[in-house]
Amino acid sequence: MPASEVLEEPCSECGGRGWVVVADGRAGTARPCVCQRHDVVPRLTQTAGIPARYRHCRLSNFHVSSGRSRQEPQLVAARKAAQEYVDEFLQEGIGFRQSGLLFVGPPGVGKTHLAVAVLLELIERFQLRGRFVEFTSLIHQLQSTFDADSQESKRQVLDPLSEVPFLVLDELGAQQPTPWVKDVLYLIINARYTRRLPTLFTTNYRLDEGAASKKAAVRVAGRTTMVPKNSLDRGPDTEPVKEETALLSSRLPPMLVSRLYEMAQPVVLDAVEDFRREQAVHGARLR
Repeated sequence: MPASEVLEEPCSECGGRGWVVVADGRAGTARPCVCQRHDVVPRLTQTAGIPARYRHCRLSNFHVSSGRSRQEPQLVAARKAAQEYVDEFLQEGIGFRQSGLLFVGPPGVGKTHLAVAVLLELIERFQLRGRFVEFTSLIHQLQSTFDADSQESKRQVLDPLSEVPFLVLDELGAQQPTPWVKDVLYLIINARYTRRLPTLFTTNYRLDEGAASKKAAVRVAGRTTMVPKNSLDRGPDTEPVKEETALLSSRLPPMLVSRLYEMAQPVVLDAVEDFRREQAVHGARLR
């Protein structure tokens, strides 16, 4: 996107072209305009695809306590992991790191806030080109390419996601795992895996398949607790959660789940109370 599409008025020096001719006697010599350096972060932020609801998200304004003013240990640990990821993104002798993060937990615990905050801080600190994509919206966009009057193809939608230096893929597993949806996920994840491009994921689905094969997840007093299957239905306080809808492996092919472990460090928020509504009452915006 040229600078003239972001700035309120075209640059007076380059007229919005992004370059200026150097008057040194050589024909065709040009240099980047200073407006390109000054405007690079706003332009990268503008093209990252971050929804307006999340453009305020920073690690510094991520809430680690509930409305009752107590810190949630997992939220503290998650923010610390995100901050360390940003601080250590540029590694001496290697360059930008090749791995990402995988935020795991139920809705309302701050996964999207953390993921967007990492993306924005990398843009601001390293002028890194990145993209935010919500998976359900991506599927709808891809389906629209089947229309006869569509202005873009499936490849035009997917190729930028496979090539962008940094990607946030939000709500992984949100769509029913039809063969077509699995193919879309494979194309994105496998391409980034083979190219060693860092990717952040968020998901509502659990990763611990081994534990879930012997135990079932239940909701007890607002928390997700692992208990033996034979203890289910013993009282009105427990609400069974279907195992097949709780595991990420029920939404993705096993090969992709395995690659997620190689591509991203899990950051689990499964013991955090769902206090999105409570935070909203206290004037906070939390995802």
